[in-house]
Order: sequence, then C-alpha cells, then structure tokens
Amino acid sequence: MATPKAEAGRPGASGRGPRRRSAFTPPRTVKLRDDQGAPRPKADRSEDGDGPDLHQEGAERLQKILARAGFGSRRACETLISTGRVMVDGVVVSEQGIRIEASAHVIHVDGRRLQLDDAKVTVVLNKPRHVVSAMSDPEGRRDLSEFTAPFSQRLYHVGRLDYETEGLLLLTNDGELAHRLTHPSFEVEKTYVCRFDAPGGPPRGLVKILRDGVELEDGPAHADRARVLAQDGREAVVEVTLHEGRNRIVRRMFASQGFELTALMRTRIGPVVLGDLAAGETRELTGRELGTLMAEVGL
Repeated sequence: MATPKAEAGRPGASGRGPRRRSAFTPPRTVKLRDDQGAPRPKADRSEDGDGPDLHQEGAERLQKILARAGFGSRRACETLISTGRVMVDGVVVSEQGIRIEASAHVIHVDGRRLQLDDAKVTVVLNKPRHVVSAMSDPEGRRDLSEFTAPFSQRLYHVGRLDYETEGLLLLTNDGELAHRLTHPSFEVEKTYVCRFDAPGGPPRGLVKILRDGVELEDGPAHADRARVLAQDGREAVVEVTLHEGRNRIVRRMFASQGFELTALMRTRIGPVVLGDLAAGETRELTGRELGTLMAEVGL
C-alpha cells in the first residue's frame, strides 16, 4: 500500500532557489495570543486622536511599509488601513498618512504579524528518514548541517524529529520564535501520518482510544484529532493531530495499543504544512505563513 509521503528529492537542495508553491491555507480565524500563551483581547481602535500617539514625523508612511512587505500597491494598502485591518502595537490604525519606524513597532495585518527584519530567516525542511535532528553527530550519522549549509545565516532546528521519523522540521535564527513554538503554554498543534501493520484492518475503536487518551509511563496522552486515511487489510495509515511535544509520544501512543509504527511523517506545525516539498529539500516560509505562525505564539 502506498504511504502518503513526499517524493524523494535531491538531498540538501537549497531554499534560496525559485520559491516553491506553498500549500499554506490560512485559517479562517487566527489564534492571537499574548506573550504568556493566553488569548489576546480584542484590539482597541484608534479614532479621533484616542489611544497612543504612534505618528513619528520624518519616519516612513505605514502604507509604504505594507507595500514593501508585499501587501500590494500603496492604494491597496491604504484600503487595508481605512477598513481597520491593520494594527500597530495592538491598536487598530485607520488614519491615512501615519508615519512610524517599522523596526520600533509591532505591525499586524488581519491578525498576522509582519516580519520586517531581513536578518531573521525561518525555513521548512522535509527531514529525510535516518537523519539526526542535531547540527552534528558523534556517531557520524547524517545530521542537519548539510541542509543549513546553503544559508548564510546560522540556523537552528525548532524541536526534534527522531532518527526514524521524517517530515516537517522548522529551522530558524529567530530565538524568540523558536522558544515559543516549543513552549507547552502555546499548545502549537502538530499533525503526523502514521503507518503500521494491521492485519484485517485497525480495530474500530483505535481512533476513539487515541482521542480519549492512553496511559504512558510519563502520564496520560491524547490526540486532539485522529482519523483513518487508508487500510487494505494488511496495513493502515492513520493521521493524528496533537499539541504535546514529549519524546516519541506518537510512537508510544500507538505502542500502548500494540502497534509498532513502520513509518512516521510530520506534515504540519500550526498553520505551516509540508505540502509537496520533497525529502531533503527546504523552502523559506512565505510572509503569510510566518505572520500567522508568529501570531499564534503571541508575537
């Protein structure tokens, strides 16, 4: 039975070439959070001079900043502002012609953060199987250094995938983003595709058991969502989504029910999906992906 996975590709391919098509579909509702992981209250609207004075004479016009960030022409960006879709430092700005210093303020459009610091880079890697999630390995196994080498910035991995697991791994030089993505208080969801031997098909109650929770040696664990993707009487493929990040938690959840995974691939972290990225290839996040990801962790 064919396993839902990316096609093999050239190891170490750089994300600096032509941008790949993103499979990103922005969620209908962006989960805005504060720096503690709690839902962020609705933003105040700046009207008739109320609220903080953001205008800085001699700085750059807000619509020009938005246009430079890829939100269309200046006229289109003026429409974004006038319709209340732009926030600066948590305040909805609807006044045209406001000038601000982009590096000194936090700007959101439709709830998504603008990353205007060109020195910060965040990259998706489709980590192949049998690669260590580390920048070096004392045993001489393949590591992540071959995939970060094409980038001039020094990138680090966000979390880990074990040696046998493949799929989506984020690489970044943004320390605060990396910290928040791995901090349990933000509960960033991750989706995995799990393949295992299941003669006769998986038990009917397996998906419900995974959702209700299983008992592991370090405490209970449960999937936020689970569904059967494929089965042929010999093998089965199940997709699970969870927000926990304990070591090998997906493998251990299946093992608790007597199933050893023969293949495991991570396909999503928050709003970022692996899409058609081939094994061993990288691509930089699009502005919409990065902005939504940052908003989910309170940035």
